[in-house]
Amino acid sequence: MRICSPIVATTFFLSAGSVFGAEPLSGPPVNVTSLQETIDIGVSTNEIAIASNFSGADITVFGAIGNTDPLLQEIGQYDIVVTLEGPTEDITVHKKRRVFGIWINTESMRFLDVPTSFSMASTRAESSALVPLQYGDIEANVDSINLRKVRFGGGSVDVDAFREALRRQKINSGLYQERPGSIRFISGNLFRATLRLPADVPNGVHTLHAYLFKSGQFVTQRNLPLRVVKTGAEQAVTDAAMNHSFFYGAFVVLLAGITGWLASIIFRRD
Repeated sequence: MRICSPIVATTFFLSAGSVFGAEPLSGPPVNVTSLQETIDIGVSTNEIAIASNFSGADITVFGAIGNTDPLLQEIGQYDIVVTLEGPTEDITVHKKRRVFGIWINTESMRFLDVPTSFSMASTRAESSALVPLQYGDIEANVDSINLRKVRFGGGSVDVDAFREALRRQKINSGLYQERPGSIRFISGNLFRATLRLPADVPNGVHTLHAYLFKSGQFVTQRNLPLRVVKTGAEQAVTDAAMNHSFFYGAFVVLLAGITGWLASIIFRRD
């Protein structure tokens, strides 16, 4: 549930005749409405090509906020959070226990529509400073990502432990990243955010989100799609494995056999 700042509408009835003895003005009353703040973002390209030597990169997002209150902006009451979410997938988390000296999976929990990657940048300098913001259902940091369980197997239910394990695994692998305090205002209402793309960023359509908060209250957001694709030989191998699995498997087996035969000839001792 998004919490929006209400639009304040004030109606002024101008009755000049009652004060100056003239006839009152005809026509409808004058409505004075405060405009809601807006946010816009943009990137230099909507598609990122990943080559075989890709080791991670930074993506720069430029944006602007409009209809701001100069006083609130001067005292720092506007906060911006920019996130980049990867394609979603279902993930199963297993819990291991040591049974007779052997580690085995004893419990498992499956989560639906988990972002494969997640990068965040914000105006606030510390992650703990994001807590007072009333996110609601907005996924504006790693802790607020909605991890919905669908199935649980074995033992007693401890959903929070499984959620924490999933987040910890994503953070340790570099797929979930946070950069609090990295958003900078260039001039006036213009800002710049830098997000990190990990080396193993997944293919597919990613979604760029920009959230605007005023005094800790959510105001509005802006979304943009960003496509990540692999190029070159790596993409050709991926396409062959996905679209022609039988021929790809046969080719891999044949290549392994030829490689072993050549190795036996090269390193043969006579």
